[in-house]
Amino acid sequence: MLTRRHIRVKVLQSIYAFNQTQHADLDKQEKFLWYSIEQMHDLYVLLLQSMVALTEHAEDYLLKSQKKHLATASEKNPSRRFVDNKAVALLANNSYLQEILKKKKLNYWKEDDEYIAILFKSLIEKDWYTDYLSKKQTSFKEDRAFLIQLYKEVIAPNDKLYEYIEDKRLTWVDDFPIVNTAIVKMLGKISESNTAAVIPSLYKNDDDKEFALQLLRKVILNEEKLASHIDGKTPNWDKDRIAEIDFTILKMGIAEFLHFPSIPVRVSINEYLEISKEYSTPKSSIFINGILDKLVKEFSEKKTLNKIGRGLQ
Repeated sequence: MLTRRHIRVKVLQSIYAFNQTQHADLDKQEKFLWYSIEQMHDLYVLLLQSMVALTEHAEDYLLKSQKKHLATASEKNPSRRFVDNKAVALLANNSYLQEILKKKKLNYWKEDDEYIAILFKSLIEKDWYTDYLSKKQTSFKEDRAFLIQLYKEVIAPNDKLYEYIEDKRLTWVDDFPIVNTAIVKMLGKISESNTAAVIPSLYKNDDDKEFALQLLRKVILNEEKLASHIDGKTPNWDKDRIAEIDFTILKMGIAEFLHFPSIPVRVSINEYLEISKEYSTPKSSIFINGILDKLVKEFSEKKTLNKIGRGLQ
């Protein structure tokens, strides 16, 4: 689920937090990094469960409508198309998903069911929801397509849900768009015979997990040396006037140049430029690109650029 860019962002946040702490502790910061990454997994399963909770809410809504004193014909005989959605049933019956929800006590939608009601209200206003309910029968493929549309057009963009996520856990704000992308991608892969994709691995492989740890350590343990490489490269800026987030991004880029032989310099530069566009000032990417380009040339001339393999420089 995590890409290298997501990992870099998590490390950036951890280093930034470390530098703001009066009594900095590397071991403690490493634990925070793992905690922050695990939180993303919690958000993923919580948002998956929101779709199951929506069908449960829909069923309750149908039952209440049937009991109305002056119920209409459609209310007496409602469509159960959404309630019986096969793709949602696959999530609801996934034992691993339910086990995680129980183990981590992520029963938020029962405690805060008003947010499910908000999502359901938004859903029933959609024309494509009415069209879906009118179908006499649907295939798994059609049910899955409906679920993807539900997630992309109702759940992911809902402002109230975003505010709820923001208030619930601090780290979830940055995780929200990443998790949304991962869920839509997963929904496109699942089938009645392929349920393994429902809960993807947090890391692509062990190398990615090790990369997160080593990047954090290389920057924090070599902070002064990395910072010294920036001296003199900013003629129009005092080092003290460089934004803290930009300074951290620069040190991370330099750490990758010097301590990660298998990562091409252009990959490192491009990744940190994109991260700076998202997390720093509008002009930061131009500033960071200029500094990193200068350093690559300097390291290359001094033969201190630690890269192995063809096409890595």
